[in-house]
Amino acid sequence: MASHTHVAAAEAVTQGQRVQRNGHGAAVLLLTGLSGAGKTTLAQGLARRLFDLGVHSYVLDGDTLRGGLNADLGFSAQDRRENLRRSAEAAGLLADSGAIVIAALIAPLAASRVYWRQRLGANFFEVWCSAALPVCEARDVKGLYARARAGEIADFTGVSAPYEAPQQADVVIDSARQSVEESVELLVQLLRQRGVLTNAAHG
Repeated sequence: MASHTHVAAAEAVTQGQRVQRNGHGAAVLLLTGLSGAGKTTLAQGLARRLFDLGVHSYVLDGDTLRGGLNADLGFSAQDRRENLRRSAEAAGLLADSGAIVIAALIAPLAASRVYWRQRLGANFFEVWCSAALPVCEARDVKGLYARARAGEIADFTGVSAPYEAPQQADVVIDSARQSVEESVELLVQLLRQRGVLTNAAHG
C-alpha cells in the first residue's frame, strides 16, 4: 500500500475537550468478514446501543462508501487497497470529531487492516465477523455468491478472490453462534475495558 502522510491542522478544540464534553473517547471499530457474515447488522445494532447510552457514533458501511466516495473504484487488488485507504481516512476524520466510528467492510487483505491499525492508533479495534463461507452463502438473499460461482461476478471475496483471516483481531464474533445482542454487548464491554466509554452513565 502506498505511503501517505497524514497532516493534522491546528485545532481550536482539543481531543481532551471533546472527551470532556461528550463523556466518552473516540474510537474506530473495523468489522471485517465475508459478505453475509453479519457486519452491517452488528454495526447497526451497536450504533443503536451506543445511541441509547448517549454516545456519539457513526456507521461507515462498505456498500455506502463504494456507492459514493469510492464509486470510481473496482475490485482489482490496487482498487481494493485504495478503497480501504480512503475508508480509513474517512474513519479517522470522524474519530477526530470525537465519534466512535463503526466501519463495516469486507477488508479482505491483511495489509490493508494493518494500515488501518497504524493509521488510526491506540483506539482502533479490529473485529472479525468470522461466520463460515457456507453460512454466508446460505444467507445471501441477493444471490451474489451464486452469481460469483457462475462466473458472472469477478474477484468476489471468498469465491474468486481471497479473504485473509485476521491474526490480530481484538474480538472474534461468529454470528452463527452468537446473537446480535450478545455480540453488541461484547463490543460495548471492549470499549469500557479500553477506557473509551468513560462516563458512569455508560456503565
